[in-house]
Amino acid sequence: MKLFIKPGACSLSPHIILEEAGLPYETEVVDLAKKVTASGADYLAINPKGYVPALQLDSGEVLTEGPAIVQYLADQVPQKNLAPANGTLARYHLQSWLTFIGTEIHKNYSPFFNPAAPAEMKDIARANLQRRLGYVNEQLAGKDYLLGQFSVADAYLFVVVNWSGFVKLDLSGWPNLTAFMARMAARPAVQAALKAEGLA
Repeated sequence: MKLFIKPGACSLSPHIILEEAGLPYETEVVDLAKKVTASGADYLAINPKGYVPALQLDSGEVLTEGPAIVQYLADQVPQKNLAPANGTLARYHLQSWLTFIGTEIHKNYSPFFNPAAPAEMKDIARANLQRRLGYVNEQLAGKDYLLGQFSVADAYLFVVVNWSGFVKLDLSGWPNLTAFMARMAARPAVQAALKAEGLA
């Protein structure tokens, strides 16, 4: 398997899960501005959407979208319990979290990475993040992880909330969330993925 990444982007989430899963894989960095991979390939021919992550399977087939990729990876190693079993209510709770993180948290960090985004848009996004992260902080009360035990949703949450330093969003008012971030940062798989992406 090959995971196409941009260091520190949301592709870090499946990178972490590949480490957690212990599956054989390689990564290739993508220049998202030029749409070219490190080996010189046309990235749009691999993923016409033009963004990361994309996971190229050994069959040559390509999976896109982080929440789909991490569930696929989890299902390859059911013994690792990285996601609840398909068809269970717990799996739908996981999908609920992945959707919430993608649409309500991830997307509200996006304006801060867009030079064309006006200040008003960034102010709205910051207010949204305050509400959404406050909710996550409440949900983490008395729990180490979103579902109680580690799952692929935690890796995604860690990656996007980790952008708070870049956007100068102070997390100190959310003690459950800051404890979660420290807990995640201490995981060997997280440290390995960060090191591999030159972020440690």
